[in-house]
Amino acid sequence: MKFKIRLEYDWKNNIRASIAIALAVLLYATVGYHPAALLVFGAAYYLIKTLHIELDERLPWLWTGLLFVGGAVFSTFSVQYLLLDAQLFARLSTEKWLLNILCVLVVYLLIQLFTGNSSVSCIIASVSLLVLAFINYFVYLFRGNEFSIADIRAVGTGLSVASTYALRLNDRGVYVLLAETLFIALVRKCEIRFQGRWHMRLIDFLLGALCCIAVVLNAGNVNTETWEQKGTYLNGYVLNFALGVRDSFVRPPEGYSAEAVEELEQQYGEDAEAYCQPDKKDPTIIVIMNESFADLHTIGDFETNRPLTPFIDSLKENTVKGYALSSVFGAKTPNSEWEFLSGNSMAFLPTGSVVYQQYMNSTPASLVSNLKERGYTCVAMHPYYATGWSRNQVYPDLGYDEMHFIDDFDQTKLLREYITDEELYDKIIDRYENRGRKEKLYLMGITMQNHGGYGQAYDNFDEECFKIGRSYTDANQYFSLIHESDKAVEKLISYFSGEEDPVEIVFFGDHQPSLCSSFYPLLNNKGLSGLTEDELENLYKVPFFIWTNYDTPEEEVDITSLNFLSTMTLERAGIALAPYNRFLSEMQKTVPAINSRGYYSKEAGKFLHLEEAEGEEAEWIRRYRILQYNSMFDKKGRSSLFFPYYGQKEGSF
Repeated sequence: MKFKIRLEYDWKNNIRASIAIALAVLLYATVGYHPAALLVFGAAYYLIKTLHIELDERLPWLWTGLLFVGGAVFSTFSVQYLLLDAQLFARLSTEKWLLNILCVLVVYLLIQLFTGNSSVSCIIASVSLLVLAFINYFVYLFRGNEFSIADIRAVGTGLSVASTYALRLNDRGVYVLLAETLFIALVRKCEIRFQGRWHMRLIDFLLGALCCIAVVLNAGNVNTETWEQKGTYLNGYVLNFALGVRDSFVRPPEGYSAEAVEELEQQYGEDAEAYCQPDKKDPTIIVIMNESFADLHTIGDFETNRPLTPFIDSLKENTVKGYALSSVFGAKTPNSEWEFLSGNSMAFLPTGSVVYQQYMNSTPASLVSNLKERGYTCVAMHPYYATGWSRNQVYPDLGYDEMHFIDDFDQTKLLREYITDEELYDKIIDRYENRGRKEKLYLMGITMQNHGGYGQAYDNFDEECFKIGRSYTDANQYFSLIHESDKAVEKLISYFSGEEDPVEIVFFGDHQPSLCSSFYPLLNNKGLSGLTEDELENLYKVPFFIWTNYDTPEEEVDITSLNFLSTMTLERAGIALAPYNRFLSEMQKTVPAINSRGYYSKEAGKFLHLEEAEGEEAEWIRRYRILQYNSMFDKKGRSSLFFPYYGQKEGSF
């Protein structure tokens, strides 16, 4: 085997090295990094430029293999190093490192199919992956969430606001740029030639396919992570991006066809005009999705030193209340918000997906569009950052007329480090008092007060509640926060009880809190593992109520789910239902609750997985899946009867 490497002076290298070092000095002056790195880079770059490497032309696959595997490892490391600090960098498991390297290797092999040149392929792949990583780096700075495949559809919006942000590069970014420069310089010294390019391309394709199969087999059950940097430190950024691509393809359900949709249209189309007829009440509708609000008695019995939610527990008159299934536990709030607004369910979407960031880029049919058709002014309020879960992009698409985020609230009204429920409710009351003379209002408030974690002590929060007997600090803080939420609800309802104009208030928790895992055995004697389906669903139950200041019947609901609540909201408001809401109302009688874990079977008297459904229950679930797919993914065949409010923009919801 012939392999030679030697130093070979060329006066042109002095010019190239001088330019590279000058750029490194510029970065040092503008960004700042350890001066030793500048010296090491200058010496290494000059050394590489003086190298002369001769490779045995009979072994192109050996050199290509070394180049591609080494390049894949280098690219994977560079991406992770750029995006994470040292603590988070260390959290990625060995298995995930290997899966990320395989994903990167696929990129190298794919580019090789087109270039037929190993060195050029290596450079293009490495630069492309680094560009993707830098895009994610800056996107995360702007909005606090990672860049995903779904963001490509919204690139126009991103570019329109990019000029309003300052681009800041840290020292890790500089080190990655310097290392990339050295890597490119070294790769350019390696000249690899193949005799038969079609033969080479076939082998590249087969190797790429094997890598893909290995990733699919080992990451098939890995969830896409979209909250802050979880995707990068739990899955690795390249793998997480690939999982996002996987999740963007949702297959039509079995039996889906235009004829199946038309059959449902015929069934629900006879009263198609009913939803736009005027109604006598048209009350002000106020919806509160309360952060992490839950009743942990659904998991197991325990006692506290005082009642946690005495006011909400006492609500009876003009109230329907009970428990609803959320599709998420401990996080991913927007999925609960989406289920409520759209009437759709996470049951039919990939595990771990977030609609607001993966499937939402058009004007969807929802409670918002339904009420706008009736002349309502629709207002969204969230006392936190507008970019959280991309709400600043989602809310205009939903059709909200007004949006109020953290800068619109009194930021001295804090409990721990979040704006209080009471401050949000005061803002709602203020907007109500300043409504137009004939203005019909729909206001949705998304609270922040009870957001996790719960382990740190705060000077501005006196904890009043605790579990009697053995407990944990975070659980007691959570109980005290829920108690404060109850006080705020009492103030809100007390105000509207005195109003003559009709008002409806809908209240529900988005998901249960994520507490210390050691706390749960105190509730159910098991913890979070080894649970039956019924016990597992207890972790997804959240309280809800619908209260009106006018006469409505009292009702207790044992179990429902968040996707049915907007239909119940319209029914309680006396507003005639649109066809899709009528479908949901009828389905609820047979399938009262459905979420990402399964559904409640009235026939069996317990929770089941969707695939276990039989008879009438299975038929309702089948039709529900067909309609949801039609609304979200069938752009050309979308039903104008069930989903008439879809806007003029292309996309899916």
